[in-house]
Amino acid sequence: MNATDKQTAARKNPESGKKILVVDDESAILQTLRYNLERSGYTVCTAGDGRAAIGMAAREDPDLIVLDIMLPVLDGIEACKAIRKSSSVPIIMLTAKDQEIDKVLALELGADDYVTKPFSLHEFLARVKARLRRGQPQEREDVISAGGIVLDPSRQRLMVRDREVPLAPKEFALLQLLMENSGRVVTRQTLLDKVWGYDFEGEHQTVSVHIRWLREKIEVDSRNPRHIVTVRSRGYMFKE
Repeated sequence: MNATDKQTAARKNPESGKKILVVDDESAILQTLRYNLERSGYTVCTAGDGRAAIGMAAREDPDLIVLDIMLPVLDGIEACKAIRKSSSVPIIMLTAKDQEIDKVLALELGADDYVTKPFSLHEFLARVKARLRRGQPQEREDVISAGGIVLDPSRQRLMVRDREVPLAPKEFALLQLLMENSGRVVTRQTLLDKVWGYDFEGEHQTVSVHIRWLREKIEVDSRNPRHIVTVRSRGYMFKE
């Protein structure tokens, strides 16, 4: 891409210049995605298996990872799990499977979104752009503290009973919304709209999965939650 093309891409896409790691073992898909992402102004690096993806994610520090589930050496689910141990980078999973369990598992292990093959390039690029936009740093916000849980939105930092706990971007946004509405019921639809966006096509089960994961990280006993409680047929409420 020449300088003129890069300037044109930047005008059309404010997120251009961001680095994206694309991981897929199918060369045709890998090259197609790389070509179209670079045309949109992104910097792209690639990997062909899960183990290489983990190393590339650590070395390149990408702004977003596109990760296929079915990979050689180490599959995408395990790679996602490993990356999440040290990074909160947004991850979009690619999967040829239609079973809901695969999508739920990917989200449970820290993915932020998924795209099912075959997909349109327009849809794929729109999801990439939306995920990068939501990951942009926000203006400094006040620290939220309640019941031994301290959330610092400006630093994307969570402290639970004096221990720092890493969160994926979706988990952080979900907890922030609940804590900002402490003592009030937040419906599942509101959580989907505000955390995943109005264009999200997933199921309410996505919220349940992330709530369960949050409970495992902040509750003393996740099976008997004190802070994030379910309000039957309505949604969830954060309590101190």
